[in-house]
This record gives sequence, structure tokens and C-alpha cells, in this order.
Amino acid sequence: MTAKIRPSKGAPYARILGVGGYRPTRVVPNEEILKHIDSSDEWIRSRSGIATRHWAGPDETVAQMSVEAGGKAIADAGLTPEQIGAVVISTVSHFKQTPAVATEIAHLLGTGKPAAFDISAGCAGFGYGLTLARGMVTDGSAEYVLVIGVERLSDLTDLEDRATAFLFGDGAGAVVVGPSQEPAIGPTVWGSEGDKSDTITQTVPWGEYRIGDLSKLPLDSKGNVKFPAITQEGQSVFRWAVYEMAKVAQQALDEAGISADELDAFIPHQANMRIIDSMIKTLKLPEHVTVARDVETTGNTSAASIPLAMERLLATGQAKSGDTALVIGFGAGLVYAATVVTLP
Repeated sequence: MTAKIRPSKGAPYARILGVGGYRPTRVVPNEEILKHIDSSDEWIRSRSGIATRHWAGPDETVAQMSVEAGGKAIADAGLTPEQIGAVVISTVSHFKQTPAVATEIAHLLGTGKPAAFDISAGCAGFGYGLTLARGMVTDGSAEYVLVIGVERLSDLTDLEDRATAFLFGDGAGAVVVGPSQEPAIGPTVWGSEGDKSDTITQTVPWGEYRIGDLSKLPLDSKGNVKFPAITQEGQSVFRWAVYEMAKVAQQALDEAGISADELDAFIPHQANMRIIDSMIKTLKLPEHVTVARDVETTGNTSAASIPLAMERLLATGQAKSGDTALVIGFGAGLVYAATVVTLP
């Protein structure tokens, strides 16, 4: 006789219950970037929409920023750390291969013994983490899941690269996902296009530094070995984001059964203001839809950008609890994830 496995018992649906963010104290204006590249404030603003960004100090580590953002999200959800059953961290800037930084963050938050793991999905990482969290809640493997997108991209910025030196910022954004009696996180439209993986990449593999052959390593203007940095083919990425990601965003709306007229907010990955404006036009979003434009003062924070932008919209009153929002992340891989959510 074949034994029968008892089915999982989770919540009927899942929702975002709380949100939190952390931005490093140091604000870096374009003028500081211009000390290293031949450009202008006007050019940077016109090409990206970025005026300032936050860069982390020595004590503002990936773990510390995550604890700050995660603690705020847990409090915003009206929970205690002990109630968190899983911690999911999305980051590309935690430089230890093992262990996962999620376990350290869970411990520092005082969450007990939750499931804890890292994911690497670039700028789509928050959407990936949100999707995993929804599955855990509805499956029953965790009642409350903490999802954090966190980056110290200043550590991966080549200040002498005119194409990328001004783009990146640091910070952490977090949400708590928990049970719901009605749908509040829609179906996720996600995927990858690995044939375009070279359009956003790391300049030098870590293994080249272990070998120690300086001829293979990039040098700065003073002859010093450069730390690995993020590089991209800007025009290729721009075209892909504008044309292909608008299709993905529309598909997410269709899968959720939500029309553009029914949206209250649009929270895209904060990569570039021109990309955001182009997506608004392609999606034909009505004027009443609030659009997140956190990139102007925060820069591109990769996995942290969507929850940081969400937190700011709610904190400033530009969006309110119960609003319906379309979120989409896209980046290195190339990977993407889009869904419709009810704001906490």
C-alpha cells in the first residue's frame, strides 16, 4: 500500500503587510561624480534623471542596512521578529560566497530559527523574492516571510566609467508577506533572456584576482588594480527595457485582471527616468496613476529599488494603504519579474 502524503495547509492568499526602507546617511550629488568623469550635471540628469544618490559608509554593511529596513517592515506589519518564519535576501553585493547573509540578518533581527537564504536575480530580485514569499505563505511552510532587497553598489562602481559612474546607489528595502483572505499579490510574469547576459555584467570574474596575473586585471588612471565593477551596454539595455518590459508589465496587468484605469500606482525598477517615462507612454497609464520616481534622489539600487520606492510613496502620502500597484523589476541576466499588488 502506497502511503499518502498529507497536503500542505497554507493561507488562501498572501499580501504585503508592512514595508520598510533604509538609505545611507551620505548623500552624493552629481558634482562629486564629476570629479572622476568628463561630463556635466545637465548631461547626467537628462540621460538618467538622477540628481543624487546615497552611498554607504564603513558601518553601513549589507547586513546592517537590511536589519534597519527589515525591522521597520516587521513593525509596520504589527508583528514581532519571532513571528517571521522565513527570511529571503536579494543582493548581488554581499561578497562572501558562503554562508548566506540572510542567516546573519535573521539572527540580528531576533527572528529565532527561520528559513533563511539569499537569491541573486539582479534588479528583478525583489519580484523573485516576493513570488517565493507568496508561495511559502499559501503553501503553509511559513506564515510570515520577510523579503529584503539590499545593495552596496558603490562597491561595484567604476568611478572612471563615464557610462555607469553616476548610476548606482546603496540602500535596503523590505516587505513582510503574510496571509490574506482575498487576492492581494497577483500572478507573477517572470523570466530570463540569457542570450543577452553580456549586456549587464561584472567587469572581471573574481577568479582572475586569485590567479594574480595583473595583465588580465583592469587598472585605474593611477595604475592601481581596480575592484570588479558593473558594466553595461547602455543602449541595448535601454531598448530592451523600454520595448520588452512594457510588454511584460501589460501581461502582468492582464494576468491579474486589472486594467490600467484601475491602477492607483506604478512602481517600476528605478533604473532610469527615461525608461520609466517610456513605459508610462507605452502602457498608456492614466494621469491619476501615481508613478514612483525615487531614482532622482536614490539612484539605481538594483534589488532594493522597488521596496524603497514603495516605502517612499506610502511615507509621503503619494500612495495609500489599499491602493493597487503594478510593480516590475528587470536587470542583469537578463531577468525580469512583474506583478500587481495591494499596498500595505
